[in-house]
Amino acid sequence: MGEIVLHNYFRSSTSYRVRIALEMKGLGYAYVAHHLRHGEHREPPYLAVNPQGLVPALVWTDGHVLLQSLAIIEFLDEVAPEPPFLPADPLGRARVRMLAQMIACDIHPVNNLRILTSLRALFGASDADVANWFRHWVNETFEPLEKILAESPETGRFCHGDAPGLADICLVAQVANNARFDVDMTPYPVISRIVANCMELPAFIKAAPKNQPDAE
Repeated sequence: MGEIVLHNYFRSSTSYRVRIALEMKGLGYAYVAHHLRHGEHREPPYLAVNPQGLVPALVWTDGHVLLQSLAIIEFLDEVAPEPPFLPADPLGRARVRMLAQMIACDIHPVNNLRILTSLRALFGASDADVANWFRHWVNETFEPLEKILAESPETGRFCHGDAPGLADICLVAQVANNARFDVDMTPYPVISRIVANCMELPAFIKAAPKNQPDAE
């Protein structure tokens, strides 16, 4: 059996999600960086790994390649059950997936690098336009997300109860991206509290973008 290999980029929020998951599970891995702004993810060697040309890609110990961060994280949760990323009960699992998908499916797809690059290339958007776009789509989801977390009895120190899981992984990675675009977090005290709690944990700290070997 070989080692786990993670193809990623330090600033990619989807890569950050998987790094957190690997660290939480205590799974060591080889770190392979692809500089997205230099187009390294579009070069033939990486396209042979992931035809989509996106990060992350996880090569498992038996050589199987797994794509898409949420699928990778749930795979890791199944092969290494402790600590669990999802609650034991069906309603709890649905709630956590709901919170995670609000970020992963509603914010990230319209705010990732290839979309922001296309805004500039296709529509002549300025840096200020791109930043406003990014903040708009974050706030469109963070406003209801804050309300859900604030009003739900299932919310604890983390998104669901008092242990971090899938939703917290997605939330922390998104907030790290928010900082680069000066998203005002003042309207989101519950989200901010949860992220602060996460960032006290070694797995989240070790996986942070600034602590990666390709950080700039």
